[in-house]
Formats: sequence, C-alpha cells, structure tokens
Amino acid sequence: MRRSVETLKNIWKIEDLRQRILVTVLFVAVYRFGSYVVLPGINPNLLSQLHKQTSEGLLALLNMFSGGAFSNASIFALGIMPYISASIVIQLLAIAVPYFQKLQREGESGRRKINQYTRYLTIAILLFQAPSYLLNLKAQAGPSLNASLDWTLFMITSTIILAAGSMFILWLGERITDKGIGNGISFIILVGIIARLPQSLFQEVVSRMASPGAGGLIMFLFEIVFLLLVIAAAIMLVQGTRKIPVQYAKKIVGNKQYGGARQYIPLKVNAANVMPIIFAQAIMFIPITLIGFSNAENASGIAHALVDHTSFGYNLVFALLIIVFTYFYTAITINPTQMAEDMKRNNGFIPGIKPGKNTAEYIDAIMSRITLPGSIFLAIIAILPAFAGIFGVKTEFAQFFGGTSLLILVGVVLDTLQQVESHLLMRHYDGLLKSGRIKGRSANMSAY
Repeated sequence: MRRSVETLKNIWKIEDLRQRILVTVLFVAVYRFGSYVVLPGINPNLLSQLHKQTSEGLLALLNMFSGGAFSNASIFALGIMPYISASIVIQLLAIAVPYFQKLQREGESGRRKINQYTRYLTIAILLFQAPSYLLNLKAQAGPSLNASLDWTLFMITSTIILAAGSMFILWLGERITDKGIGNGISFIILVGIIARLPQSLFQEVVSRMASPGAGGLIMFLFEIVFLLLVIAAAIMLVQGTRKIPVQYAKKIVGNKQYGGARQYIPLKVNAANVMPIIFAQAIMFIPITLIGFSNAENASGIAHALVDHTSFGYNLVFALLIIVFTYFYTAITINPTQMAEDMKRNNGFIPGIKPGKNTAEYIDAIMSRITLPGSIFLAIIAILPAFAGIFGVKTEFAQFFGGTSLLILVGVVLDTLQQVESHLLMRHYDGLLKSGRIKGRSANMSAY
C-alpha cells in the first residue's frame, strides 16, 4: 500500500505525465458525457424497447463498444466501429491495389493520404449506417417518440448528427494519442467497455441470488475465478514471445572494438495483438447492418446464424476470420526480409544460418510456426463468451469472459501502464512493479 501511494506521488511529480493523464481524463469525460446526449427530437423516457433490444444478441455487443450510447439514442450511437471498418478496407486495398502500395512506401506523406482516404470511407459508411440505425429506432419506438416529429427532416438532420458524432469521437481518440496517454482509439473503445462492467456485474449478482436454481453466491464466485483465469491466459497471450539468438561479429574501428556480443530478437506469439479480433468483429457486424437492425430478430437461415452471436455458425465464421486476420496482420507488421537486411548491415547473423535470404526464410518459418497456435488460442478466447452464455451467464457479463472486450481491456491497460512506467524510469523513479518491467504490446503494434 505504501509503495502504491509513493508511486502515485511520483507520477504526479512528473509534469509532462501529469498533464497527459489530466488531458486523457478530460477527453474521456467529454466522450462519456456525449454518450448521454440524446438526438434532438427523441424522448429518452420512451426508449425502453431499444434498451430491451440491445440487452442481448449482437446488438448488445455493439452497444457495449459504444459505451451504452447505442441504446441511449445518443449523438455518439454509432461509435468508432465505422472507422475501424474503413481501416480494414484500406489495409486490404494496400495489399491488392498498386496505388495504395505506393502510398505506403512514401513514408509520412503517404500515411497522411491513407488516413485521409480512411476518413472519407468512414463518412461513406456512416451515411449508410446512420439511416439504418434511425429506421431501427423508429421500428422500436414508433410515433411515441414524438408525435409532432417530421420524420423526413429528422432522418436528414440525425444522419448528419450521427456522422458528425462518430467523427468527433475519432478526433478525441487522435487527441488522446497526441496529447494524452496514447493509443487513443483503443482507449476510447476501452472506456466504452469498462463503462458497462459495473452494471453487468450487478445484474449477474442479482440474477444468481434471485433465482433458486441459478447457483447463488457459489456459482458467482466460480464465475469470478474462471474470469480471472481467462484474464491470466489473455495476458500470457499478449506478452508471449519466442526469442531468436543473434550473434554480432567483432568490428574494430581505430582502437575500439564493437560487436561480438549475442543478443535476442523477441518474436511475439501474437504479433497482431487484438487487431484480428477487432477486424473480424467489424466484419461480423456487416450482416446486421445489411439486413437492418430492426429486422435482426426476424432473420432466418444463414442471416439468422450470422446475427446470433451464440450460434455455432456465427462462432465458426468468427474464429476462422480471426485466424485469417492474424496471419494477414502479422504479414503486414513483421517483415522478415527487412529484419534480415538490418542484421546483415549491422554484422549480425543467426548462428547456423547464412545471412541474407536464408535468414529471412528462417525468421518467416519461425513466425509461421508460432503464429498458428497463437491465432488458434486467440480464436478460442474470442468465442468464450458464447460458451459462458450456454452455462447461464447473462449476456452483458458473458462478454467479459473473452472476445474483443477482454483482449482490448488487457492489451490497452498493459500498454497504458507500460507508458506510465517508461515516464517513471526515464526520470529515475521506481517502476510500477517491484520485480521486472511491465511488458505490453510494442509501440508499432498498438491497436490504433
């Protein structure tokens, strides 16, 4: 306890870190306030049907990502997911389209253009999703929302407001990245997830205690123990590495000797981190957007399977997408050829492997071997909420037993703690942990 208080004092002493934390808190407060600002013309007291609709199924997950703004008919109802969907499309284009490949090689100027195209595509997605959301709102509450409401005018103005709200969230995320604690978009998603935790936890306790056959307090404690085990597994997945030894040849310049030491390249078991789940989840939201939020309950056949997150078909497709996206994102973030060239340039080599092409092939083979079990483990954690629901865990609380919510929570929290610790160590203060340093995701592999 005393060490924790001392660490908090040290954090407050560092002016730059203090300002970044305060700026992050301010932007998060703005985001949370906006999630309760209801669209003009909507009576928030008449949204009981919408709350009921978003209490289970895929819409419950979408509502969690928006921090409850979806069920509140808020100006932030569509959240940050349209931007993530646009990012997926642009990254796929960067593989298939030569023009986008050229932009990627142009450095900072190319990155700015890609970001600009991503924003344009985000707006296009928002202009499609916003009317779908508003039609669902009309279907759930109908004319009881406001008898004097001009629906045509309301659709036009509210579409603009919803699109502007999502773009404002994107701006907040970028400001958190630049002026705050970092990883702004991921942090925005994290805040939305954590905002739903207290209510979900309370509902789970009440449901277990109220029903005689629900297992009571014993069953709830068993759930908490299992949740902690899943969190521990997620932390291991985020931090797991395979180290490759690299021997550096001796180099004598004048009277000084350089190199000669052996170092290790840590290759992450899950180099893509949480991105495959975010990508796959964004894809899985497409069917419910196409058939309309209001028609999700009446869907049949394949459409019903793809909008029911507890169905076998949904989880099978979800798991396969995660495995595919894990390989895809690892391929675009880890470049074995570049790593081999860097080693050769610095007189380094892997013992027993020839420098150059052979080294690149060796690293690629190692990455392929460790990515497969990592992607399967990631997929298993992602579909755990469906199994939790089978055992009677309420939908809201089941989302914390795995999936995007848990891995984002673990990954972003570790990243944030790592950034705070780096500020402390740079100013010669003790770190957050007594033994060892916090290992988060590397900076270039953050979610966003």
